[in-house]
Amino acid sequence: MTVPAISIRPLDPLKDAELIHPWVTHPKAAFWMMQEAQLQDVEREYMAIAANPHHDAFIGSVDGEPAFLMERYDPSRVELVGLYEPQPGDVGMHFLVAPTDTPVHGFTRTVITAVMRELFADPATARVVVEPDVRNTAVHALNEAVGFTPDREIRKPEKNALLSFCTRARFEAATGAAA
Repeated sequence: MTVPAISIRPLDPLKDAELIHPWVTHPKAAFWMMQEAQLQDVEREYMAIAANPHHDAFIGSVDGEPAFLMERYDPSRVELVGLYEPQPGDVGMHFLVAPTDTPVHGFTRTVITAVMRELFADPATARVVVEPDVRNTAVHALNEAVGFTPDREIRKPEKNALLSFCTRARFEAATGAAA
């Protein structure tokens, strides 16, 4: 099996909203909580992210085709403020794989591994923090596969979330990938 070429670039809210709108509103993206969003809602959401100095969004391509959405945020300032005790080097992450009619076995794990590698490419990143919905068992399994350890359930305004952490060492041990 050939290793896919993965690239990640900053998301442009105005140029990319049309691309990601069907991704974030797809039934399989229910945990993204944008099911009813119109194109303008997606533009607005990602313009707000672009304007926030503590939150970034990216488009990931696999073999030249846009295939996933990635967000990186400072959990001490966005998403998790007051919900846990942040440590220096903590980086929050969200990712969403584009829907497809022809799923490829192992594709989502390849994507999350690439996302984690990208986050750990910054030497300042010591630990990745995630807070998926407690009901999202598929992403819990993926997170565990790349080294995340669940900490506890937390209550966010929009969901009950499973707060989980992954250190660089746990990522490398779980995946065999150098971060």
